[in-house]
Amino acid sequence: MKVFAIAEHRFGELNPLSIELLNLANKLGESNAVVIGKDVSKFAEELAKFAEKVWKIEDASLENYTPDLYVDVLLQLINREKPDVVLVGNTAQGVEFAPYLAVKLGYPIVTDVVAVNTANGFVVSRYVMQGKIMVDLKVSTPCVLTIRQGAFKEGAQKSGKVLDAGIKPSKPSARKFIGYVQPEVGEVDISKAEIIVAVGRGIEDAANIPLAEELAQALGGVVAGSRPVIDSGWLPKDRQVGISGKIVKPKLYLALGISGAFQHVMGMKDSELIIAVNKDPEAPIFGVAHYGIVGNIFDVVPTLLDKLKAKK
Repeated sequence: MKVFAIAEHRFGELNPLSIELLNLANKLGESNAVVIGKDVSKFAEELAKFAEKVWKIEDASLENYTPDLYVDVLLQLINREKPDVVLVGNTAQGVEFAPYLAVKLGYPIVTDVVAVNTANGFVVSRYVMQGKIMVDLKVSTPCVLTIRQGAFKEGAQKSGKVLDAGIKPSKPSARKFIGYVQPEVGEVDISKAEIIVAVGRGIEDAANIPLAEELAQALGGVVAGSRPVIDSGWLPKDRQVGISGKIVKPKLYLALGISGAFQHVMGMKDSELIIAVNKDPEAPIFGVAHYGIVGNIFDVVPTLLDKLKAKK
């Protein structure tokens, strides 16, 4: 099976999701990265560490992303090389041009994919009903899939070759690029953190957040939160874990006062080690935790801090 993974970059940085697409591509068959832009040699060399082939599509008109030009050049390459699967990141950029591309190709498309299984046909999985249900969809190939960030973090390295696709846009863009309006930058990216101390309703008040921050600092980690904490304004939106926030897979996930609603659990269930502290012994979070402490976090956390300080 030939798989194309469409890389994404901005402000001179390759989106890590591009590597995750290649992790999936390598599991499915022959991995091909496609990188588009004005001068993308640096990105191509990085992608070649994870792909069997990297196709460069370079032109001055491609310096900034526009959906019509991306689809224009991708149509030329895909119609020529005929991949079985086209993978795109489920990002603001990806979900804009991927449906457009699929319609032009006449391919089926499935968005926000979190799993792919080829044991019995080509089956992809995604969540519906606001994340309450996971559905399996049998899809015919060739097809286009947009992939959720964090779903395919693990993969082997390759030593691929970089190829110039020899493709240029066939016509000028119908849109004029004006500029980027960047969102407010958060202090940390919890999706990259190896240790996360996450707080839920059990933290009770914004005034108690520093307790979690002190524990996170002692462990060398960062603080995150469940949706109720974010909705209350106690932590910024970029610290939210869950389906409507960020998917995380840290080495340690310490859940403090988090009940374990399905939407939250789906954002952290693949963490290497999950430790939960909750005074409710029936809290759903204990169903996914490797270790659990039934107790009040205002008793447990100070004790844990004392132990950490003594050890240091």
